[in-house]
Amino acid sequence: MWFFRFLAIGLLGGTVMIPILHSPRGDGFEHLRLDAIMSLELGWFLTVPISLVAGALWVGFFRRRSRPAPPGFVLGGVTVTFGALVLSQAMAASRWLNGSPDGVGDPDGEYVMVAFAELSSVVALLVGAAILIDRGVTVRHSRKAVAPAPTSR
Repeated sequence: MWFFRFLAIGLLGGTVMIPILHSPRGDGFEHLRLDAIMSLELGWFLTVPISLVAGALWVGFFRRRSRPAPPGFVLGGVTVTFGALVLSQAMAASRWLNGSPDGVGDPDGEYVMVAFAELSSVVALLVGAAILIDRGVTVRHSRKAVAPAPTSR
């Protein structure tokens, strides 16, 4: 579960890079959406490996100490919501690119980037769902703890 926790943090951390990496090349909302998706992908290439390495070091360094709580409902819910949002925007950009838009230099190359964003958002949905399912099962099993029956004398 630690892998999923730090993968989710890396995926969510990529959103910080959106305003930093790209500026819109054309006018209109569609160009802004395409550039935001491409910036998000570049952010993922930076933040996901850093998050996974930092997570491996974190877990390795704190192995002797008590382990922190497993990922919870909030991280899973935010990751699922984030994946659904990126998937919807990537699908809309894909439909826009299929219609031969104006101001796009190479629609095929940008279509591949949008397809990669669709795939990555599905991964984010699956990671969030795995976190939610695991946490739900853990909570359910912890509530089934058997308490000793009271004895009456």
